[in-house]
Amino acid sequence: MKILVTGGAGFIGSAVCRLLVSELGETVLNLDKLTYAANLASLKPIENSPQYRFQRGDIGDRALLKELFRSFEPDAVLHLAAESHVDRSIDGPGDFIKTNIEGTYLLLEAALDYWRGLPAERARGFRFHHVSTDEVFGSLGPDGKFTETSRYEPNSPYAASKAASDHLVRAWHETFGLPVVTSNCSNNYGPYHFPEKLIPLAILKALHGEPVPVYGAGDNVRDWLYVEDHARALHAILTGGKPGESYNVGGDGERTNLGVVTAISALLDEMRRQHDPHPERRQPRIGVGEAPAGRAAAVPRRHHAENFRKVLDQELGAQLVEIQPVDQRRRPCARAIEKKPAAVLGRCLDHDA
Repeated sequence: MKILVTGGAGFIGSAVCRLLVSELGETVLNLDKLTYAANLASLKPIENSPQYRFQRGDIGDRALLKELFRSFEPDAVLHLAAESHVDRSIDGPGDFIKTNIEGTYLLLEAALDYWRGLPAERARGFRFHHVSTDEVFGSLGPDGKFTETSRYEPNSPYAASKAASDHLVRAWHETFGLPVVTSNCSNNYGPYHFPEKLIPLAILKALHGEPVPVYGAGDNVRDWLYVEDHARALHAILTGGKPGESYNVGGDGERTNLGVVTAISALLDEMRRQHDPHPERRQPRIGVGEAPAGRAAAVPRRHHAENFRKVLDQELGAQLVEIQPVDQRRRPCARAIEKKPAAVLGRCLDHDA
């Protein structure tokens, strides 16, 4: 299958490209504007593959889109290109309107024009997969989960722009017949994320002995999804999803922000004890703030604790070990935590979709 991936140099997009090319043997054209959050280092494992091609460009460039569809002749589009940071959308919503709404519109128009010119058999198999966020549904309370029938209640310019793009994609299917699928994911974490997000920021602050910021009481509940699991889900939806349908993708890992940061701090303390023969000479436990009175911080379930550890092992230059229950796992052969260079910023990890 030949897949046009937009935003493939971003956190989730690069995980998708690595999966498609390295493991699944698909042919990928990666179109990315290379904004501040893009990281070409995340694509080094596949950059020399004959089944991978990178094209720097903007989904807002109508002429470029037409040429790429003509020359590459994709069987599918995986649309991940987006502005995706809530705080940045508050400071400058214009970029979010331009990329997430206008850019999606132009990509839909280019895909529709291309699809209409395909032979009948290829047209039946073509898919346009729009990757969105569960933030379009608003805020998750202390209990419950979002579903595909949850009401749209975007609370930020970012979420509103993604909600608008979701509606455009649906309209292009209902009005013009374009075979589309949409997925809405929860907060991702894993390797190569830009360090403005919660998990990589917490790791970096903790490694440097600095206070870890937790906004408010830290009781905002989020679901957490490991990015490589998300990439596999996106491929499953692309290849098996029903045109016109939307699919929610989550990690079944709802917890508070304070719970996440506390878990990371505990894992770092544990790793320090494993690798540092003189822990009493180092800085004390990293403080992450206090839980509200009468409330204990959430503790991640085992599979999330293991993924957190995998992220930390990767970040610290550790030898990755087979994922098993913690009590059965060999201790990772990592360098002492305090020796990790500040250059970690270029390859850090994390969360948000």
